[in-house]
Amino acid sequence: MRRLALLGLAVLLAAGLLLGLHRDLPGWYAQAMPGWYARTVYPLAYGDVVRDAASGHDLDPALVAAVIYEESGWREDAVSRLGAVGLMQLLPSTAGDIARRTGGKRFEVADLRDPRVNVRYGTHYLRSLLDRYDGSLVEALAAYHAGPRNVDRWAARTDGELAVDDIPFSDTREYVREVLALTDVYRRAYGGELGPAP
Repeated sequence: MRRLALLGLAVLLAAGLLLGLHRDLPGWYAQAMPGWYARTVYPLAYGDVVRDAASGHDLDPALVAAVIYEESGWREDAVSRLGAVGLMQLLPSTAGDIARRTGGKRFEVADLRDPRVNVRYGTHYLRSLLDRYDGSLVEALAAYHAGPRNVDRWAARTDGELAVDDIPFSDTREYVREVLALTDVYRRAYGGELGPAP
């Protein structure tokens, strides 16, 4: 009987992987997954790129991996309906500003399809948002998703630091929740490969 139950569970897990159902799982469910299954459902690509860029910007590599997973699902050729490009889904205007501020001489949108460039610029942007919001991860992630102007407006309505439940845009609220949950998943599943949080 126990063998049959385990076989049934294995079939359900495999079916979920094949059908891509894990994309719709709430973050708390992902956190409860065994490490081996989390590694299957939540892949890690470009681990050295993530580790190096995170280290260079004093970020948790698991956080960077979670943002990439949520933004593009590790597809370097991803382009959003708003024109955001690559692994960390950067708008060309944002990336161009980063290129100029960091000493770049020439920037082309095609550069954002290069994982090294995209993740370096994305981690630079995420670090600048964390600095802007005094280390508030919720505010920085909300700004990464919905823009700093929106977050500034929302934060002005609170009596302190913006909490996840204070975010009025449901898609941004869910984005922040998912990235926070997936950061724990990536840290647990890939801690040895990604390295420690700063």
